[in-house]
Amino acid sequence: MFNDLKQRLRAGRQVLGTMVTTFASPDIARLLQNSGFDFCMVDCEHGAFTTREVANIIAEGRGIGFPVLVRIPELRREHVLKFMEMGAAGLLLPGTESAGQARTLVDCAKYAPLGHRGVSLSRPHTDFRKVDGPAYMARANDETLLLCQIESRAGVEHIEEILDVEGIDAALIGPNDMTQDFGILDQFDDPAVTAAFEKVIAAAAARGKWSGVHFGKAGPLKPWLGRGMQMNMWNSDAGLLTLGATGIAQLKEGQA
Repeated sequence: MFNDLKQRLRAGRQVLGTMVTTFASPDIARLLQNSGFDFCMVDCEHGAFTTREVANIIAEGRGIGFPVLVRIPELRREHVLKFMEMGAAGLLLPGTESAGQARTLVDCAKYAPLGHRGVSLSRPHTDFRKVDGPAYMARANDETLLLCQIESRAGVEHIEEILDVEGIDAALIGPNDMTQDFGILDQFDDPAVTAAFEKVIAAAAARGKWSGVHFGKAGPLKPWLGRGMQMNMWNSDAGLLTLGATGIAQLKEGQA
């Protein structure tokens, strides 16, 4: 089963996802889909997921037509290959700062002629079905989303050459690490940060690619939704649980 996330982006639609950081149940995919999210990202950079836990979440997502992407822990062939073979709808490379890193991601994630992804077609990414190899590989190359996370001044400085890499689809800003790198943690309205965001948006638009940002709160995200960012993320599984549980204070007050 292929995902249509890239088709929705190509049609000019905005998509909104969230980060899965904590809960390893495959049911998280169905819960997030029913809540209205367009996709989720399993965080294997900071999260403590096992390979099997990630595989189960991806399998559930594929079964219900809900795209599950993965933020890989680091740029290594085995990480890229394993998550692609599980059937992930796409990958996010954290801390991207150079075109060389972007090219390595493409080389490991895409089949020839774009890259050198290993060919093993009787896997979850084909739903264990017999497929026409060349046709499947071409379609997988087209529909798989590859994102570079821009989290530093160096990433912003090199954003044009990063997005010039064929096979890279989008730049996703990590605002916490970026403002830390600027020495102004969480000051998202600072002119230097705003200029960095705008540079990423402009670089993506000039190349027919997409940009977005991941904020934990809705407030700082909303202003950017109308400024060209199509692929955005809000909150996380743990954050959404906490947000929903805030009503317990009112219940406790009622018992007093």
